[in-house]
Amino acid sequence: MSAGTKVAAVTGGSAGIGKAICEDLLAQGYEVVSLARRRCEIDHPKLHSIEVDLMDRAATAQAAAELARRFEVTTVVHNAGVIRPALLADVKLDDLDALVELHLGCAIQLVQAALPTMRAKRFGRVVLLSSRAAVGLQTRTSYSATKAGMLGMARTWALELAPDGITVNVVAPGPIRTDMFYDVVEAGSDKERSLAASIPVKRLGESADVARAVRFFAEPANSFVTGQVLYVCGGTSVGSLAL
Repeated sequence: MSAGTKVAAVTGGSAGIGKAICEDLLAQGYEVVSLARRRCEIDHPKLHSIEVDLMDRAATAQAAAELARRFEVTTVVHNAGVIRPALLADVKLDDLDALVELHLGCAIQLVQAALPTMRAKRFGRVVLLSSRAAVGLQTRTSYSATKAGMLGMARTWALELAPDGITVNVVAPGPIRTDMFYDVVEAGSDKERSLAASIPVKRLGESADVARAVRFFAEPANSFVTGQVLYVCGGTSVGSLAL
């Protein structure tokens, strides 16, 4: 690969927001590597897939090593996520452990794998996909806790990595029309319509809304923005949201 090639690793790139991010970055000329349980079905010569269960620490370590061996990654977008909703009385610690592994541990492993290349090139972009739920939402104990953890992690990394030319930022979406959203809210239901009506901008978000925010943070020219959180949520982070 030439020194000017932009290479991005995107977790959860096979569907929903992750697939939209892959499509958007490919359109910007990036070489894109999707890491997900399923192969990304985008037909593009610069799209590569590594199939991996990112909840499995050992499997993630193996995938991270393969990523570092095959590609000179300078952009890491950690999008993969799972909700596991439950009221407090029903929260299972196994679910909490799984989400810690996916939302936090996986991010650490992949960024660690990319760091040598980023530092050698004195350039890097890390974008973590958190959630509007990080500010609180019923039934989201494990999800909110781990997505909120991303904010502190990103701010810490931003301070540590700034001297190396690496920025670290967070995009916090919600509610976005994806398969994961429809696992919780039935498509076409009164609940979906009332939720859309309760959002200040009066619509649900689309995956492309999130991809554009990720593109901003990934852009090489945006080197003076780090340690920040951008809520792509139609205004729900400044008000209440009832699912």
